[in-house]
Amino acid sequence: MSKFCALFTFAFFFVLVEYAHGDLSYSVQEELKRGAVIGNIAKDLGLEVGKLSTRKARVDMEKNNKQYCGINLRTGDLMVADRIDREEHCGEKPSCVLKFDLLLENPLELHRLSLQVQDVNDNAPVFPKDIIKLEIRESADKGAKYRINAAQDPDVGTNSVQSYILQENGNFVFHIQTTNDGSKYGELILDKELDREEQQEMKLLSGTVVIHVIVLDANDNAPVFTQTVYTTSVKEDAALKTPVITVSAADADEGINGEVTYEFSRLSDKSQNLFSLDHKTGELQIMGTLDFEEGSKFEVFVEAKDGYGLFSEARVIIHIIDVNDNAPFIQLKSLSNPIPENVPPGTEVGIVNVQDSDSEQNGQVRCSIHQNVPFKLVPSIKNYYSLVTTGQLDRELVSDYNVTISAIDEGSPPLSSSKSVHLSVADINDNPPVFEEQSYSAYVSENNKAGSTLCSVSAQDPDWRQNGTVIYSLLPSEVNGASVSSFVSVNGDTGVIHAVRSFDYEHLRSFQVHVMARDNGSPPLSSNVSVNVFISDTNDNSPQILYPSPEGNSFMTELVPKAAHGGSVVSKVIAVDADSGQNAWLSYRIVKSTDPGLFTIGLHSGEIRSQRDISESDSMKQNLIVAVKDNGQPPLSATCSMYLLISDNLAEVPELKDISYDDKNSKLTSYLIIALVSVSTFFLTFIIIVLGVRFCRRRKPRLLFDGAVAIPGAYLPPNYADVDGTGTLRSTYNYDAYLTTGSRTSDFKFVSSYNDNTLPADQTLRKSPSDFVDELHDSFDPLEVDTFQVESFNIFSNDRGGCRLGTERLAVLSYCQVHRPGTFHHWSPQWRDQDPAGHFGV
Repeated sequence: MSKFCALFTFAFFFVLVEYAHGDLSYSVQEELKRGAVIGNIAKDLGLEVGKLSTRKARVDMEKNNKQYCGINLRTGDLMVADRIDREEHCGEKPSCVLKFDLLLENPLELHRLSLQVQDVNDNAPVFPKDIIKLEIRESADKGAKYRINAAQDPDVGTNSVQSYILQENGNFVFHIQTTNDGSKYGELILDKELDREEQQEMKLLSGTVVIHVIVLDANDNAPVFTQTVYTTSVKEDAALKTPVITVSAADADEGINGEVTYEFSRLSDKSQNLFSLDHKTGELQIMGTLDFEEGSKFEVFVEAKDGYGLFSEARVIIHIIDVNDNAPFIQLKSLSNPIPENVPPGTEVGIVNVQDSDSEQNGQVRCSIHQNVPFKLVPSIKNYYSLVTTGQLDRELVSDYNVTISAIDEGSPPLSSSKSVHLSVADINDNPPVFEEQSYSAYVSENNKAGSTLCSVSAQDPDWRQNGTVIYSLLPSEVNGASVSSFVSVNGDTGVIHAVRSFDYEHLRSFQVHVMARDNGSPPLSSNVSVNVFISDTNDNSPQILYPSPEGNSFMTELVPKAAHGGSVVSKVIAVDADSGQNAWLSYRIVKSTDPGLFTIGLHSGEIRSQRDISESDSMKQNLIVAVKDNGQPPLSATCSMYLLISDNLAEVPELKDISYDDKNSKLTSYLIIALVSVSTFFLTFIIIVLGVRFCRRRKPRLLFDGAVAIPGAYLPPNYADVDGTGTLRSTYNYDAYLTTGSRTSDFKFVSSYNDNTLPADQTLRKSPSDFVDELHDSFDPLEVDTFQVESFNIFSNDRGGCRLGTERLAVLSYCQVHRPGTFHHWSPQWRDQDPAGHFGV
């Protein structure tokens, strides 16, 4: 034992590295301490030390996956990770080689690693029995040989049993014998005859065994086996007590000297509990569980002994037949999890190792995936497979996979196993937010409150976490020259759009904004959507009366001919409403009049008509108060006063001061009117006299007036425009000329209507300047006036307050409307908006 300890204490090891097809081979002594360096993997493979960690370098044993070796990833050293016992792995084999797999990933790389385990003298010889009993007859001849079973030493080579030492005695010597197969045994040789009467028994020491010699009477024949070596085989799944083989030996002696018994002379540790031997018949039976993977061959030695101690020995070799009793073993060596969804097809995501402890066909394994998943197994090196993708992954469609890997061997019957691998797909920001609608429409009534909600937009992003978090914002744009942010705002989290200001339908009826939905990925993805905001009208504008002037301190006077028939248009109230739709539908009614039965007004046209023929008894001065109401909810209204003067010529015009006006008219207004009328009357008288002299021979036609109103452009509101007939102005009238007196604006107006209830077209006025003179001839002396035909009139005002028709001075006309001195107004057959030159249409 002291020799063993010394050998173990001073043991040394050496390393031998060789390259053969990329394989590595090392030599190492058994029983080294953990952490002892065997070699340097990085240096031997020509790799940088830093790559061992990134490529996940590791060592796996081919069978049972025990970690006897490890790699220091910082230095690249191959080290002892666990106790290595040569006798445990290789038994009595003279050469002991352990096989390992050196595995590198990214890319997958496999190297065969062979570890030659060198024996050290760590086991002492042990005899099968502590006492060997020999019965020898005293008649035995000198030189008789008696076999002694050899001591067992699991070490090999020079570390196994080399010699035996026999205690000194006067009768025996000890020799070592070697068989043909190289095994050794001892022989005890009789060197001096025995004398039972002198010494009946003796005890000899040889190594650690006691040889007890008993001197008997003569027994000169030892049992002889029928075979020196017995060979047999048995399946590893054989049941207990299954016969393996029967050994047989014969003894030529008779009686008790020829009775043979059998017993094991030598058994290895592994076979001690596996077999039993019938002492009388020599039959070997199975008494334990056999496993081909633990041991494919066993050797036992059987001793045949006669009744008086003579014996012989035979060797029995038992081969274990492999059966397919081991299913394939699937081991996941590496796995990239989760897998980014944008990895290209063919990307390696895992490494699978499949092993089967059985041999030959029973250990041949096929591995596959039978599911409809975008993964497959690609055979890599030996029993390794790469798990690779076969198609494009999409986390939004499938976020997790349970992949079942199946392995089946080629035994009969085949055995199979499976392993489920869970794979998760990692999200990549590959989807922009998508709005639920292609465009949105928001409807809001004007005069809304600032901060009121218009609508809500919503976008969905199927990505995960921050990649799917949607943030809303307005894209920069302008509405009517102002930034869109001054009109609306959007909640970045909810997508709710709010009004920043109150809207006015009359200034802005609709506008469009663009909302961007952006996710929070890196880089972020976005999409846009248009939001159309429609402003609906509310009834917030009262009707605006264009004619007559609604100002409280002014009045309009219309001249109505006494010859006007019932139903004739004598004037018209013109009003507009800045609202639209039904809010701008106007209705007219006379709320107060001097003679309630004389005039009526069109409910929707505003035309004032005579209900009957005018009689002499009717008052010359008629005062009408007209109310204009829109159709909104609630309705809004406005009123105006209309003054009508019934007369056929200016001579009958009464004193203007006698005309009833609003109580609010001041005396100053009356004075101005009287002064203006006086000057105008004088001027007209002079013109009539001149014209009467020139055209005294002309026939005087009867002048019939069918009055209406020509509206100056100055009465139109600056922002008013009639759209598609939805406004309040009517355009079905063709106006001709007639004469009025009026307020301080001194309006001069011409009108005739196409309506059926007005005078026929052949009775309306298409007059030359001489016609005016004829009409007024009853009141003024005739004057010579040139005659010419006109289709329309251009009335020019001058600084002196006079007017002229076209290029001819129209001295007969003393009343014309003067709006802006130095400009002119043009009447055409239909109503038009005022143009930039100052024209307006009638």
